[in-house]
Amino acid sequence: MNPRTCDLDTPTDTPPAIPPLRDDERQRCEVWTRVMGYHRPVASFNIGKQGEFGERRPFVERPVA
Repeated sequence: MNPRTCDLDTPTDTPPAIPPLRDDERQRCEVWTRVMGYHRPVASFNIGKQGEFGERRPFVERPVA
């Protein structure tokens, strides 16, 4: 086995540690939503639509007894 590779099949192996990113290395996550049958990034919404998006609540269906 190559010493530079990691075989995760054995329970004693742990994945290699990933160093945390600095703030200047991070990439902003772009959130998309479905609007009128197609997908658009929320960042392209006007202030009012962004506010409406922030107020949305997920629909939770109750089980039928």
